[in-house]
Amino acid sequence: VSVSFVAGASRTFSTKRPVETRTRVLVVVHKDETDKTTNTGVLAARCLNNASVVVAGDRARPLPSSLFEQGERAVVLFPGEDALPIAQFADGAPLTLVIPDGTWRQASKMTRRVHGLAALPLVSLPAGAPTRYRLRAERHPGGLATLEAIARALAALEGEATAAPLLELFALFVDRTLWLRGALPDHEVTGGVPAAAIAQGVRGHHPR
Repeated sequence: VSVSFVAGASRTFSTKRPVETRTRVLVVVHKDETDKTTNTGVLAARCLNNASVVVAGDRARPLPSSLFEQGERAVVLFPGEDALPIAQFADGAPLTLVIPDGTWRQASKMTRRVHGLAALPLVSLPAGAPTRYRLRAERHPGGLATLEAIARALAALEGEATAAPLLELFALFVDRTLWLRGALPDHEVTGGVPAAAIAQGVRGHHPR
């Protein structure tokens, strides 16, 4: 019940009104993230018309032999020392945006160890507001939830209108999860709390 309450709106959104993008988004999620209810990379991919997810580090689900078509232009979103501003790629040409989805350490390793990623340019986001992700502690300065990072990247590549629905969904996801944990009062929840959720007594039982 709690999972459908948090993610139900996003699932409906992703099937009825997916966000259309020129950019292909490829989320490379670390195996340890796949079962976490607080993961936002897979959630973001559900809401985009041009996105896919692969799992890294899971022997039971090996990665495809190639993640890209021949000649496909791709970049990896990770702020390494030699990362280029993502705006340099906002030229309208076809682009695949690879998103390593995990902790900072996991994402850093994936950029080097996942076959095909080490040869790609790294790109970084422009400076922006601090993260609104309050479901996990963020130990790295400037760190963002994966969904936030995808939204900001798409804003830089395609404009704020593309990012806006994702950021609205992100606010809903975070607030409803906090409400389920008993950490946010009803009146502060983005979009309000459905009466059915209150009636079912699910508050205080959401896994972290």
